[in-house]
Amino acid sequence: MSNVSINELSILTLLKKLITIESVNPSLVNGGSGEEEIAKFIGEFLEKREFDIEYQKIDDNRMNVIGVLHGNGLGKSLMLNGHTDTVGISDMQIDALKPVFKEGRVYGRGSFDMKGGLAAMMILGEFFANSKQKLSGDLILAFVADEEFASRGTEELVKKYTADSAIVTEPTGLQVVTAHRGFAWGRIDIEGRAVHGSLYEQGIDAIIKAGKVLLGLERIESGFTELPKHPLLGRPSIHASLISGGTELSTYPSSCSLQYERRTLPHEYRKNVELELQSLLREVQKLDPDFRAISDIFFYRPGLETKHDTPIIQEITRSALEVTSVKPELIGALWWTDAALLSEAGIPSVLFGSSGEGGHAPIEYVDFDSLIKTTKILATTIMNYCK
Repeated sequence: MSNVSINELSILTLLKKLITIESVNPSLVNGGSGEEEIAKFIGEFLEKREFDIEYQKIDDNRMNVIGVLHGNGLGKSLMLNGHTDTVGISDMQIDALKPVFKEGRVYGRGSFDMKGGLAAMMILGEFFANSKQKLSGDLILAFVADEEFASRGTEELVKKYTADSAIVTEPTGLQVVTAHRGFAWGRIDIEGRAVHGSLYEQGIDAIIKAGKVLLGLERIESGFTELPKHPLLGRPSIHASLISGGTELSTYPSSCSLQYERRTLPHEYRKNVELELQSLLREVQKLDPDFRAISDIFFYRPGLETKHDTPIIQEITRSALEVTSVKPELIGALWWTDAALLSEAGIPSVLFGSSGEGGHAPIEYVDFDSLIKTTKILATTIMNYCK
């Protein structure tokens, strides 16, 4: 199976077409077109190849498209998952929507993150639809919206679809990502007392009180450096992201709002972060009776950790060795992906994809040779896993 034949011109043509379809996430960039157009293009491509197609509406101009190639019911099902949205294009130093193939690289917004992965999924769909030998298990191709913001696409996906395993085709440099961090976004609102700036005996400065919270966050961050490191992900972290407060120079600020990000390890949960911050606020209040504050986590995503003896990890490792004669490393990622939501829904998940650079950056490209290798490795994995 290592001699899987992939039409390189077809995948290049398909990738270029995907890049020309603007699919900027409108939750990130006002005026972004969303994922409807690209979802319909993908759906029409797969429908012509006898996939069962479903569109899941997420919002205006925003949708998932899921294609299912049914097996004979005697094998394991496998889901490939990829996001169709991109970040903005206004700061790019190249023409974001006019792809260029030069010196083995395909340039354009989304080429690396992650329309290369989408093109691989579509070509794989075509490959197995045209195969004379029917798969035993179902092949599910999930093209999801909103990964770059709140992952509402994969949240909607797992309400209806499941599989024995999943591969998220994010770019991984041909390595197998088995773990990544989670994160929590939180807010701390500190209360002061607004009076004229001359009335120091009556005023309570909420911004100065916030300084005590910032020192506490610094202590938490310093404490993380002393913890045992996760073998793939290092240590957790916390940083202050945004701060606002006050109204004018001659008035004591009545409030100060601080927002922070806490990056978590897979064994840490939302409750861990909540207790951590509540403990900090209690410590500050114990030393300062005038201190008043409340904290809230307004967005949370779990980490990912898939055991290395999981069948899909063993299979993709064998397939990569078969195709390239190089055994991939099992690595961790510092960034977050939809694989965590799939795993949380009971689908053992990993990440595997191509090489390149420039995700979210002014110049973005995918290494085309690595994309071909990715496609061949995934074809071998599907064949062996779904029998």
